[in-house]
Amino acid sequence: VQLVESGGGLGQAGGSLRLSCAASGRTFSWYAMGWFRQAPGKEREFAAALEWSGTSTRYADSVKGRFTISRDAFKNTVYLQMTSLKPEDTAVYYCAADRSPYTSGGVSRYDYEYWGQGTQVTVSS
Repeated sequence: VQLVESGGGLGQAGGSLRLSCAASGRTFSWYAMGWFRQAPGKEREFAAALEWSGTSTRYADSVKGRFTISRDAFKNTVYLQMTSLKPEDTAVYYCAADRSPYTSGGVSRYDYEYWGQGTQVTVSS
């Protein structure tokens, strides 16, 4: 099982970035997917989750209305579209796959079994 993130980099406040997470090794369409982030000196925190069927999502209050999680089932890829970026969005972003199938996608890191290596997002003011 492998998750590989890409798309991070340097963005400007008010701008946009799109992260991708390519999944392989199992049928990920059966599993909820999540995005978490970790800023320097802080705990890893929940950002967004996509229910296993792709029909519902949930977001942290800090990103609600600005970030969108989505999936391309044919490409086995999950995306995080980030808009209206803020300097406080600066963090390493991690893609994660739920440990159990057919769930709605939790907000706890312990709900997820597989993790990508992370991609750095830096937002300048």
